[in-house]
Amino acid sequence: MTTKEALLDALDNSREGLLMAIESLPDEALQEKLAIGERSVADVLVNITAWEAELVTGLMYLKQNKRPNRLLDALKDPQAYDRLRYAEHQDRNLDQIFLDLQQSRVQVEEWILEFSERDLTNPRRYHWLKGKALSDLIARTTYERENQIVPRLEAFTQQWFARPSNFPAGTIPLVPVDVNATRKNNENTD
Repeated sequence: MTTKEALLDALDNSREGLLMAIESLPDEALQEKLAIGERSVADVLVNITAWEAELVTGLMYLKQNKRPNRLLDALKDPQAYDRLRYAEHQDRNLDQIFLDLQQSRVQVEEWILEFSERDLTNPRRYHWLKGKALSDLIARTTYERENQIVPRLEAFTQQWFARPSNFPAGTIPLVPVDVNATRKNNENTD
């Protein structure tokens, strides 16, 4: 398997895991504040998209043998980058969030195909990356970020549906019943 194939497979797997973790959530759950730390699920999706968009711009610069300044600055202080992107993208429409999420991933995949195996794997190819291979940078800004957040999304989804008010319509929540107490109650009433 080539590095390109491995990157594309990892991107597909991480995105599938991300979408599966949230697929059953209604819109109100996706927008609930403080769902994932201080952010909503929608905020997390916007953040993933922002990183991928930054990567796409960075890959474009690298292909032109230019230094990807914004991407490198973002990697130096990811928390500051995240705060800036969060402030910029408050109250975005969910349909647009999902469309952007999809489009940014397609662009990342298209740009990966623009690079040779050597460009992706040679840690000395781009001196701006300070001894890191381009494939490592792609991993760090895409599927590694997604894979880190998926367990938190899965936990939120489970918690969301565990709330009695969030059971799907027509569902009767199961409650534990003490069978022995019920028998004694029935015996006393006979």
